Amino acid sequence: MKLIEEKLKDLNIEIPEAAKPLAAYIPAIKVDNFVYTSGQLPFVNGELKFKGKVGLDVSEDDAQIEASKAVLNCLGAVKSVIGSLDDIEQIVKLTVFVNSANGFTNQPKVANGASELLQKIFGDKGKHTRSAVGVSELPINAPVEIEMIVKVK
Repeated sequence: MKLIEEKLKDLNIEIPEAAKPLAAYIPAIKVDNFVYTSGQLPFVNGELKFKGKVGLDVSEDDAQIEASKAVLNCLGAVKSVIGSLDDIEQIVKLTVFVNSANGFTNQPKVANGASELLQKIFGDKGKHTRSAVGVSELPINAPVEIEMIVKVK
């Protein structure tokens, strides 16, 4: 079986360094055999490509891509605590917050951007439980925010 770190190289996916917190918290914490991440925004090199409400300022398709970026930032936070993503035993849970315009109800499709990427990277270990929640605002007007729980070896 191919190691996750090797598979990421084959998929041309780079896991970013853990983002610096915007306030008084840490990006991730390990408790027993679980790592819990703080909410991660879809930063790339410290910048958001899109800002605003999904269904008004940001298209559903673009929001899906932003969700995949946010989940890579979650993996970066996990990696900062455990050292190697090869130590992940199971992706347990995602909570996906979508900065939603009034009447936008397709949060699960936006969340699929993150879920499908995790399954592509981790296979069966990437199958997880999930909540996809529409919210009225997110920090710095980001379109999505994701938090993750993983089980580690």
